[in-house]
Amino acid sequence: MSGKRTTLLGTVAATALIASAATALAGGFAIREQSAESQGASFAGNAAGTGLGAMFWNPAATANKTGPGINTESNYSLILPKAEVTVESATGALAPFLGAPGTPSSTEIGHAAVVPASYASYQLSPAMFLGVGLNSAFGLGTEPKDATYDGAALGRRSALFTVGATPTLAYVIAPGVTVGAGAQINYAKGIFKFATGRPTDPSSSFQGDDVAFGATAGVMLTPAPGTRIGLGWRSALTHELDGTFNRPAVAGLGISAQNYAGTAEVKLPDIVTLSLNQALSSNTRLLGTVEWSNWSRFKELRVKDKSGAKPDLVIDADWVDGWFFSVGGEYDYSRQLTLRTGVGYEWSPIDDAKKRLTGVPDSNRVWASIGGNYKVTEATSIDLAYTHVFFEDAQFDRHVTAGAAALNVKGSVDASTDIIALGLKTKF
Repeated sequence: MSGKRTTLLGTVAATALIASAATALAGGFAIREQSAESQGASFAGNAAGTGLGAMFWNPAATANKTGPGINTESNYSLILPKAEVTVESATGALAPFLGAPGTPSSTEIGHAAVVPASYASYQLSPAMFLGVGLNSAFGLGTEPKDATYDGAALGRRSALFTVGATPTLAYVIAPGVTVGAGAQINYAKGIFKFATGRPTDPSSSFQGDDVAFGATAGVMLTPAPGTRIGLGWRSALTHELDGTFNRPAVAGLGISAQNYAGTAEVKLPDIVTLSLNQALSSNTRLLGTVEWSNWSRFKELRVKDKSGAKPDLVIDADWVDGWFFSVGGEYDYSRQLTLRTGVGYEWSPIDDAKKRLTGVPDSNRVWASIGGNYKVTEATSIDLAYTHVFFEDAQFDRHVTAGAAALNVKGSVDASTDIIALGLKTKF
């Protein structure tokens, strides 16, 4: 088999690897759903929030709950995505195999998922607080409903699962000034399968995992009564997924079987979040957030043969930085019930059809949310939120060249998502 064709199949493999992002609900393949409280306002004010969920964006929020005992918060977000991929045109040697009987041009790739996030804090001294967060910050997955659709060579089943622990420490250095810092310990596992050439061919697959380490830091300011300003940073992470690549033989295309130990590099971005929580009256608050994600470090996805006997398999990405803006409000309807709402706009890091992978139908989007909190007892309260995400129309234009196996595929993605989140806050 020629080196060029090997590069083609490896490129397709790399494309499939990050197809697991299709149901991720932040730019690129990040997961924003980390707090039911924040979701109710479309994440406006998230880094300046009063709940423990704000720890995800700003570790200084570890000091949000004072007094003896352990404070906890558990959140569960049900994500119900719709993402239909349609291949509209194709050229190249493999193009005649597209559109054949049994190979539909469109398929649904989104699947429902539940994203959990939990937090706990404990006051060590009048000024020092210890906390921990457990989150899945990146990932989710896709699998085409029709396994032999025209885009099967770009992804047949994909999953990028992550889980991370973030131990944090916050310290009140002066009245109205709290700083926080923590460590990120992140586990990632990638699994993907793709058609080996034609849509009806058997699947090639890769599976690998890795642990990466990073940091988080932030500050919470209360310059005046009723005003909270939060600024938080989560560092970049780089995962070298360590696993195996397996490819079956396909006689019709002259493709031989191949199995080897390999690694796939996945670069995740720095994230900086600035938020405001401003009281307008005794029972009404204005919320706002601006967030920057350093997706421009994601220039490519590279798959390597660990023995060094085969060339690296590379797919270009060349993403740009992502931005998120949101504004919302809270209203204390009664002593027990607080209502929230908010809207947000997100600029996707994918700004061109040639950068958009069929399994990552990411595009600019609008968030619209409502939510609330009900205090059951002095020690227990429940948050509930609903969000609908409107995605702008997205096009993809993917091209790979490997001699006779050249293929250029163009098409579109129609996507939207509903999210329902439930949170439970307790004090022991």
